[in-house]
Amino acid sequence: MLVTGASGWLGAAVARDLIAAGDEVRTLQRRASGVEGAEDVLGSVTQPGVVDLAVEGVEAVVHLAAKVSFAGDAADFVAVNIEGTRTLVRAAKRAGVRRFVFVSSPSVAHTGAPIMGEDAPPAQPERAHGAYARTKAAAEIAALAADAPAFAVVAVRPHVVWGPGDPQLVARIQERAAAGRLPLVGSGAALVDSTYLDDAVSGIRAALEAAPRVHGNAYVLTSGEPRPIAELLAGFCAAAGIAPPARHVPAGAARAAGSVVEALWRVRPGADEPPMTRFLAEQLSTAHWFDLRRTKRDLGWSPTVGVTEGLRRLAAAHASMRDCGGSG
Repeated sequence: MLVTGASGWLGAAVARDLIAAGDEVRTLQRRASGVEGAEDVLGSVTQPGVVDLAVEGVEAVVHLAAKVSFAGDAADFVAVNIEGTRTLVRAAKRAGVRRFVFVSSPSVAHTGAPIMGEDAPPAQPERAHGAYARTKAAAEIAALAADAPAFAVVAVRPHVVWGPGDPQLVARIQERAAAGRLPLVGSGAALVDSTYLDDAVSGIRAALEAAPRVHGNAYVLTSGEPRPIAELLAGFCAAAGIAPPARHVPAGAARAAGSVVEALWRVRPGADEPPMTRFLAEQLSTAHWFDLRRTKRDLGWSPTVGVTEGLRRLAAAHASMRDCGGSG
């Protein structure tokens, strides 16, 4: 079993889950995965020779490696997300890999309009907003185009994955809220689906197991409990004892500001993610929640943690960190 991107938070969790289930796991990423029991291959999906080595002798691939950012050089997104996926798919087919799970994102079908109760709309690279979403959309299409009876490809789109130890979404929301730099975009009432880490991991494993039956399809993974975005952000903040955001910024103004920030970031990138982009403003102000019925039926999977229990676990993790003298 090969897991790409296992030095990332979600990728490492997937690799650990597969090892716990008794699978032999090899990983491919640019730095050591830190996953006990995994065989690391160090390198990038943009390096054909390294990719050939990584897929040698494996029966299945879970592809999580990607360039994930709200800003950056468009060529870097293309090189990693599109060309890297094509390189990996070609190498996997040559090596006799039988199952291939491409970990995608619902953003591949988000064009700025609300998504309410849909299943898995087609990926639209020409209409998706932001370099990440556009290139992930093109990569999903390329991966599914390689599907064949002897090479079962499934795409899964976990939406807004979060949980204890998340260094991206939760940590950044808490940091910005603590500094008073996290506004609510629009009313804060837009319903948003999210996915607790354990549910994302079990959904990816279910897709891997079901691939021979359901190959050629894309599925959305969520915890199945859409919440108003203001409620979700407040829950992340409360878990760390931080006051929730209360200041509102009109959605139109946030989108306009995001466009300006993106232009400035292209000229002079900051050290961290930009404070706002047009894509981020849309995500924070429009509804995006999904119908899981086909996912549950085809993958034989259902989320088991959900938002309420996930927030309880997040708060418990922060409390444990404080008890141990951490920053919480």
